[in-house]
Amino acid sequence: MELYLDTSDVAAVKRLARVFPLAGVTTNPSIVAAGKTPLEVLLPQLQEAMGGQGRLFAQVMATTAEGMVEDALKLRAIMADLVVKVPVTAEGLAAIKMLKAQGVPTLGTAVYSAAQGMMAALAGAEYVAPYVNRVDAQGGDGIQTVAELQQLLTLHVPNSKVLAASFKTPRQALDCLLAGCESITLPLDVAQQLITSPAVDAAIAKFEQDWQGAFGRTSI
Repeated sequence: MELYLDTSDVAAVKRLARVFPLAGVTTNPSIVAAGKTPLEVLLPQLQEAMGGQGRLFAQVMATTAEGMVEDALKLRAIMADLVVKVPVTAEGLAAIKMLKAQGVPTLGTAVYSAAQGMMAALAGAEYVAPYVNRVDAQGGDGIQTVAELQQLLTLHVPNSKVLAASFKTPRQALDCLLAGCESITLPLDVAQQLITSPAVDAAIAKFEQDWQGAFGRTSI
């Protein structure tokens, strides 16, 4: 299982990389734009924040297949082992095929259906990213979409992985993992919720209180 953070916050990545067994960091144009740090600066900073380890993802901006390939090569010039995110449109599928032929790893992104995701995998995408919460917002079932896509890839394109994205709650992420999803990318707030809980804090406070009452200290 691969756990990624979906962010451009370098300080947060450094802080959470100390705690989480991170496989890397994913970004998208909106995330990068919000941070206002250009990719040629941001990507090396993110890699450094992870201690020089982990995989990074960045997305093309062009809308034609040829333009996407050109963008992909520019991104790989910044970070040689970068995974290039390509929206799964008709032009995107053509770009994924072209990049596969050049040995460039891709992630098919903006996936809203299992069939769309399977097409990306068949075109050669190493990863396919269904948007779980956004599917729900469109009146669909994000978890069911992930489960169907995972089954399709297991049966027909086993070399491709589902990398589920777009979460609002830890429960959504756990349901994807229970459905067999091999990779997830979490926004910072959802990642933080995985390791914080008022009930846990209360339990630890009670342990300290009882120990202090018995031994007059909170150390062993």
